[in-house]
Amino acid sequence: MPEKAIAAVMVGLNTMETREIDIPAVGEDDALLRIEAAGVCGTDYEWFRGDLPVPYPLILGHEPLGLIEAIGPEASRRWGVAVGDRVAVRSAYRCGRCEACLEGRDRPCPSGGRFGSTALERRPGLWGAFAQFMYLPPGAVVYPMDEALPAELAVMFNPLGAGFSWAVEATGLEPGNSIAILGPGQRGLCSVIAARDAGASLVAVTGLGSDEHKLAVARDLGADLAINVDGEDPVERVMDATGGEGVDVVLDTTPYAVRAVAQAVRMVKVGGTVVLAGLKGGRSMADLSSDEIIQKQATIKGVRGVAFGAFERAVKAIHSGRHPLHKLHTHSFPIEAAEQAIKTLSGESGQPSIHVVIVPRPAP
Repeated sequence: MPEKAIAAVMVGLNTMETREIDIPAVGEDDALLRIEAAGVCGTDYEWFRGDLPVPYPLILGHEPLGLIEAIGPEASRRWGVAVGDRVAVRSAYRCGRCEACLEGRDRPCPSGGRFGSTALERRPGLWGAFAQFMYLPPGAVVYPMDEALPAELAVMFNPLGAGFSWAVEATGLEPGNSIAILGPGQRGLCSVIAARDAGASLVAVTGLGSDEHKLAVARDLGADLAINVDGEDPVERVMDATGGEGVDVVLDTTPYAVRAVAQAVRMVKVGGTVVLAGLKGGRSMADLSSDEIIQKQATIKGVRGVAFGAFERAVKAIHSGRHPLHKLHTHSFPIEAAEQAIKTLSGESGQPSIHVVIVPRPAP
């Protein structure tokens, strides 16, 4: 094993550097992961451009897939894995001792942290997946993954987990329910997969004119309606498709699009649920009518992250091979091009993209 790992380090707003970081020794109750692939997420872009605060410098990347390079005996016993095993790693790590950890798996741990947003100065430094290696503390949560799966597909556990968490578990979506998914990004499209898996009777997806390639994938994944909001009114289309009633559930995954929230309220049926998952960067929502929310007796929920149960469902769905996940993957970049990878996912590069990953060059 080398003494140093190559990593993409965010040193300031919109600024990345490639650095060599010391690789730590492993103790009794922790481990070291050799990164095979790391998914690039919209949250990485929000941290990169400063919409969400993070401490500089740091190594981004909170969707790691890799091989156990070294592991202590206690960690091996607790996680049930050994050197050489392939694992997916949950984005948050926990302390395992506080009230939140002891009472429920999905309660945020105030003493834990999140991979990809922990400062480089906190030892041992390798807290992000945009690197050749990543440190796994005792509170990490890992899931064994089949080594036969292509890395760019196996690493989709996080966006697919978000699909199950946001579109199904947060909404209570049941067989026969209808759902509109606003935004055809990787999490919106994974929500199509989750909704179909849960038995939804109608799945509608909205996107911009520039998202036509994503809307085409939505159709391939089983969406009944793929609506270009630049050419037609999404509320009218959804209401027409439901006989004027609206859908049982609306999931808004659109980043920065405040108009989508008001549209979600207008297209949900009486007694339905609207789930908000797309951050708006602090923008105000002048078009949102609280009167309509009250009159519809609608439930409005915010979601962030992936629930444990949804993460497990995503891992099972990937292993099942039932879904054409290859249609989602569009780009792979080396560590040295991490900034380009983030800009490609966001659309800044001008390249049509859906699922983007960092694939480190093999370490010695």
